[in-house]
Amino acid sequence: MKKTNIIIADDDKAIRVVLETALKRSGYDVSMTENAAGLWGLVQENFADLIITDVVMPDENAFDLIPKIKKLNPNLPIIVMSAQNTLMTAITANELGAFDYLPKPFDIKELLSIVNRAISEKNKSNEKISLDNGEDIFPLIGRSKPMQEIYRVMARLMHSDLTVLITGESGTGKELIAKALHEFGDRKDSTFVPINMAAIPRELIESELFGHEKGSFTGAIDKKIGKFQIADGGTLFLDEIGDMPIDAQTRLLRVLQEGEFITVGGTTPIKTNVRIIAATNKSLLDQIKIGAFREDLYYRINVIPIILPPLRDRNEDIPALVSHFISKNVISKETNNIDQDALNYLKSYSWPGNIRELENFIKRIVTLYPNESISLELIKEELLGLNANRLSDESTLRSLSDYVDKYLSQFTIDELINDELGLYQSVLVEFERPILNYVMKRTNNNQIKASQILGLNRNTLRKKLRSLKMDVSKL
Repeated sequence: MKKTNIIIADDDKAIRVVLETALKRSGYDVSMTENAAGLWGLVQENFADLIITDVVMPDENAFDLIPKIKKLNPNLPIIVMSAQNTLMTAITANELGAFDYLPKPFDIKELLSIVNRAISEKNKSNEKISLDNGEDIFPLIGRSKPMQEIYRVMARLMHSDLTVLITGESGTGKELIAKALHEFGDRKDSTFVPINMAAIPRELIESELFGHEKGSFTGAIDKKIGKFQIADGGTLFLDEIGDMPIDAQTRLLRVLQEGEFITVGGTTPIKTNVRIIAATNKSLLDQIKIGAFREDLYYRINVIPIILPPLRDRNEDIPALVSHFISKNVISKETNNIDQDALNYLKSYSWPGNIRELENFIKRIVTLYPNESISLELIKEELLGLNANRLSDESTLRSLSDYVDKYLSQFTIDELINDELGLYQSVLVEFERPILNYVMKRTNNNQIKASQILGLNRNTLRKKLRSLKMDVSKL
């Protein structure tokens, strides 16, 4: 029986050897070349059952060669590898009909899994669609491993109408992902309509989504077209869907099930043709447990989940983000330079507001200090002021846990590591004094009552007061 032959095209000899060894061990025949000309020659000789190719080669870009290969052999699966790990690389590979895209460095087990899948699906053709969009339309910046996984999922969704649920903390770029899915998809010539559930009064959400008839409620002096009608043929982005009232959830579920809706105060069903992309910064499973979100709706919208990592979990992307935000916000022709120490400090900061906070911070720096070199001292000074404002804004602190999170966010990893007491002990010391002070004052220094409130025995309470050198007579 004839063995499956795989062509490897990469100008890096080490990668060719690693791939050849792994593929031969798996029972495949392997042909190798270091350039695009060699790849094209092997394809013309009909040697290939599958191709694994790098994008950038000495003589030609593989993306320029793939259309020729597909014209010659439309059913030939192509796996694209690249160290240029951007969203556009993944999208271009997908648009040109590649079976899959794998960012370098790659996991050999994952590659073998993709190869096995490609061979088993060899008879399925890949549609080739030209790509007309420029790389800078949406600044989805980042080459970290978490972002590579997201790019791969997005590339596969570009020509699908499947409902997507994007989950991530505030400021992680959920709307950018939704826009990219729309702008690079089949509905790009129609409307992208965003609506933020958290920004609309709860009693008006159904009217905003589905529209209303004149006189349907107090204040409805005219007929209103809803977002579903505006987005017809395009994409409706339901941001912060976790804040949608239960009644509106029920109506949304009906739209997803039946493809039609009725305006508020109306009687006639209206057909709708929209793609739904939803986003939330909440755990919808937790919302289901407390009865705030419908379980059946959750499974309707969570067909394809995309989980966006917080910036602290992809801090290797911060230098590229900073460079982009400096270029975007620079006032004069001279671009601000940033010291490496300053960049390292920004990478070590926790960024509780994620990309949005980083962008606003860089915008502030560029505006206040035009044409100046951005130094470590400047970054520290501005971040200190930022944290002071955050800690003083008690309206944003919903719980003690929130306060602790905000307090800890002002420290870098290096500062936490160099804490002589250790983080846990330092937090306990900071916490014990104010709570003991509060309870002793409220009980008029009655140690019996204080120990009952604190859940401590009297001897333990006395020891803590002595260790903290708290003079109860002066409280």
